[in-house]
Amino acid sequence: MAETVYILCALTSVLCAALLIRSWIHSRVRLLLWSSLCFVGLAINNVLLFVDRIVFPEIDLALVRSATALFAVGLLVTALIWERK
Repeated sequence: MAETVYILCALTSVLCAALLIRSWIHSRVRLLLWSSLCFVGLAINNVLLFVDRIVFPEIDLALVRSATALFAVGLLVTALIWERK
């Protein structure tokens, strides 16, 4: 059951990233670009979660997963602050 949830989370974040990128291509709104980059990072995080927990359970990728999530969310927070100015 956990495998299914991990895969669905990864697919959902990839789909969100793809839709945001498609929307950014059509409108060129910078906030859509930053949001899509954030979701790309979160998709990578979800794929790493699947690899960490299911594919290679003996290897601990928690630090790498946390770093990608921090980078993705930090990117979006920075963009929101930057766009506010």
